[in-house]
Amino acid sequence: MEKKNLDWANLSFSYMKTDKRFVANYRNGAWDDGQLTDDDKVVITECAGVLQYSQSCFEGLKAYTTEDGHVVCFRPDLNGQRMEDSCRRLEMPVFPTERFVDAVVETVKANLAWVPPYGSGATLYIRPYMFGSSAVIGVKPAEEYQFRILVTPVGPYFKGGAKPIVIRVSDFDRAAPHGTGHIKAGLNYAMSLHPIMDAHRQGYAENMYLDPATRTKVEETGGANFIFITKDGILVTPKSESILPSITRRSLLYVAEHYLGMKVEEREVPLAEVPSFAEVGLCGTAAVISPVGKIVNHDQEICVPSGMDNMGPVLTKLYDTLTGIQMGRIEAPEGWIKRIA
Repeated sequence: MEKKNLDWANLSFSYMKTDKRFVANYRNGAWDDGQLTDDDKVVITECAGVLQYSQSCFEGLKAYTTEDGHVVCFRPDLNGQRMEDSCRRLEMPVFPTERFVDAVVETVKANLAWVPPYGSGATLYIRPYMFGSSAVIGVKPAEEYQFRILVTPVGPYFKGGAKPIVIRVSDFDRAAPHGTGHIKAGLNYAMSLHPIMDAHRQGYAENMYLDPATRTKVEETGGANFIFITKDGILVTPKSESILPSITRRSLLYVAEHYLGMKVEEREVPLAEVPSFAEVGLCGTAAVISPVGKIVNHDQEICVPSGMDNMGPVLTKLYDTLTGIQMGRIEAPEGWIKRIA
């Protein structure tokens, strides 16, 4: 298929309308078959559950052109399973993982002309989402829902490579101890907007959120999990019931252990331990790994030994290995790559 005439190498990380999107509706206790549509407009009642009580959840994943010219997705089944968990927690009807993956494949196939070519640094970002669409005035779940998938070509999250960032320890809490921090609910991200904008106004790229119960342990940022590298090369990642189970983080743990022969630990990480780490990174779908060079905790500055110039050597190996798997340069574990075209 002939590609769209875009400047692929200079795309920003922003929305661009593409040809098709997938829509399925839940009514009378069941999902319809769903369909592709040209229409990018969502029409709902002014009293829709999503507008009144923020009943919504979403996912994020990417389609890539591999080195051998195939179009693939990375572990979409895990996105589907995580969305099932989000739906259950928000009293929304589950859109089954198998149907989720089929809908992702169908939507990407309908937009193959928008999938950036290999080597451009760009990808096709895929955004599945669900919301309460029927009228709700009392505080209760909606009775009808819409599941949609949009796609948009995006450039690399960091232009010119990933340079270490400066973050701060936030005075805000990201999630309640027994709240919704472990699911991908839209309301979590609404709550993070003021803290991240406040951080930006203070000159920081991101927030480090601490556990909401004791405020002594590292949790995550507003949109990414933490990974730490000890001075003796162990990968450590925070364990908590109130952080989002990142698919990128889980993949990096596997890559570290099975491809690079590293020891990995998923455990509580006291804030007091952070100065002892050799490398610090954030991980997620958008950037894969974002290196952290400095962490500011009020009057204390924690300067990460890997520095402010480049990503540290261990994080670089992790990044190169995982992106190599995603792009087809390195053989993937069974089931990780979903071939679309």
